Amino acid sequence: MKKLIALLMALCMILGVASVSAEDVAYERAEDEEIYLELLGDYDELMKAAKAAPTNDERFVLYAQAEAALLDSAVMVPNTTQGGAYTISRIAPRTVPYVQWGNDDDRLFGLVISDEFLTPAERADLLDQWSKAVAGEGTYDPAAYLTEKGHKIQSDYKLTFATAPVTLDWLNTSSQSDTEITVNCVDGLVQYNNLNQLCPAMAESWEVSDDGSVYTFHIREGAKWFTSEGEEYADVTAGDFVAGFHHMLDAKAGLEWLVEGVVKGAHEYLEGGSFDEVGYEAVDDQTLVITLEGDIPYFMTMLTYSCFLPICEDWYLSHGGVYGAEEYQAAFADTEAYTFGKNTDVASQVYSGPFLLQKLNPDSEIAVVKNPNYYRADEVTINSITWIYDNGENMKAFYDDVVSGVYAGSGLTEASGTLKMAKDDGNFDKYAYVSDTTSTTYFGGMNVNRGTFALESGAAASPKSEQQKIDTHTALMNKSFRKALAHGWDRATVNATSRGEDLKLANIRNMYTHPEFVSLENATTDADGHEFAAGTFYGEMVQYYLDQMGGEIKVADAIDGWYNADLAKTYLAKAKEELGDSVTWPITIDIVYYSANEANTAQAQVSKQTIEETLGAENVVVNLVETTTSADFYACGYRAASGEAGNFDFFYGSGWGPDYGDPSTYLDTFGVNGYMLKVIGVDY
Repeated sequence: MKKLIALLMALCMILGVASVSAEDVAYERAEDEEIYLELLGDYDELMKAAKAAPTNDERFVLYAQAEAALLDSAVMVPNTTQGGAYTISRIAPRTVPYVQWGNDDDRLFGLVISDEFLTPAERADLLDQWSKAVAGEGTYDPAAYLTEKGHKIQSDYKLTFATAPVTLDWLNTSSQSDTEITVNCVDGLVQYNNLNQLCPAMAESWEVSDDGSVYTFHIREGAKWFTSEGEEYADVTAGDFVAGFHHMLDAKAGLEWLVEGVVKGAHEYLEGGSFDEVGYEAVDDQTLVITLEGDIPYFMTMLTYSCFLPICEDWYLSHGGVYGAEEYQAAFADTEAYTFGKNTDVASQVYSGPFLLQKLNPDSEIAVVKNPNYYRADEVTINSITWIYDNGENMKAFYDDVVSGVYAGSGLTEASGTLKMAKDDGNFDKYAYVSDTTSTTYFGGMNVNRGTFALESGAAASPKSEQQKIDTHTALMNKSFRKALAHGWDRATVNATSRGEDLKLANIRNMYTHPEFVSLENATTDADGHEFAAGTFYGEMVQYYLDQMGGEIKVADAIDGWYNADLAKTYLAKAKEELGDSVTWPITIDIVYYSANEANTAQAQVSKQTIEETLGAENVVVNLVETTTSADFYACGYRAASGEAGNFDFFYGSGWGPDYGDPSTYLDTFGVNGYMLKVIGVDY
């Protein structure tokens, strides 16, 4: 770009016209397809090869190669997972569905809550009982255990929320902040229990064809849809599952890509074909037949995610619902006629699950109550669940509410002050434990094709000049520069602002997929003749391929597998040589933060400090772009509707929890049309 400006200036001098300055050159967003193929083309080819592999084990090996390529590209930097924090809690462990994927771990109907904090010894006893029950050596009854210890079991549960659901239509959203509420009010075909066993839910039983491509589910008789007030509305039928799947495809809210290439005809329908060709059929009210594109070994694990949930077809159609993508978009735009699932009215939806949604005030309170007519009401241990709005601005008040019993528990963090409070009042010594980590992965995304530099309101405006915008884009398109930034971001020190120094590595994650998510069933040899033994974990294979590529990343959990100041400086020197005079240093990187949240502010400040100290402020300057409301913060990144709408250069407020039991549940999000491409600024 600098060479182009110089040529223009020289030409202007020859022609005797006014000169062109760098400030006259406006930043323009590049073509998404070109960006994607340049940065992730190799990744895409490896993903295609993996999906064509004849066996699970061969597919896992190829996925591992693809993930190594993704990590090596440095367009994203895995950061942390959930858990790994000091916690005090009254909740007995493993009393919600225990599974690494899907929505089931948000189902709270089986919670066992005491009136007192559990001690570490009590928690250890319960986990031992749980482990034995999983192994078939007895049962797990935490309520009986705690009662014997003098605890009293509570039947009402309160927790907090910062982002309210924007819809009550669980098939028109892919945001966990929406479905964590509604999933408690609707049942799917199957569910995991708290022992990690897949069990019947709305489907009492099922059969699979010999070739693995046709699944026949028998819907239980007597299951009902209820209004928010508990009035019976209709039977749950196989047709409601067909209606839900049809509606999900029409809504195109970020769920549909999960079923492309899985359910027969789904891709063709999304491209404009007929739903008659889609492999979803209600043979009668109690029989649902799903036909797949082929044998999908992990298909049953997919059924616990929201894209396979039903809707009450009669209710949907009577509240403005229609079928067909274009017809739906037109109907949805008519807010007077289309009233299905509006988050402003809990009566705009009907419910088939253990709870009924009865209150939703986005600025104060969300509440569900037990559905007494639920078909498994005897398994529901909680009478009500209430979410109270809390944006994290007053952590002392929150901690006081936890201690007094308003809330069941809390993580204890350095930045919020709750860790110090618990140490000062003795609760840390008596009750604190380190919470489990999970399969969710949070990561930082490099916005390689930025299209937004302020929200529509004018909030969160970037201070960049046009030339700085151009320079940042040019630098981020350079792999060496991305690696310099990735290896120069001290994630552990950033994490210490919330976890504390002694736990700063406890929840660090260094790869996208949980490293022990799957393992090889059989010994498997790759195309180059390298053999992996049976039982090899997925992360071990990713590490092997990174090592083969000469990469310096270490993928095991709970270690600092990325930050390396010397390596970051080496890549920076290489980037400066490769970029030459195409940019002006320093490169400016915008990081958006929420100033009312102490923890988020501290993370942003430490991110700026460590990047600038490692790479030198003469080379990289981090602009901390303030947002004063949580809505603006989320709009910049987490809730940005597209890659073009992302208002940041580097954003680490997004994450991915797996939807089913195969590595593709993570990796597809960075494939063509992948959901997480927006976090790197790409819409392709």
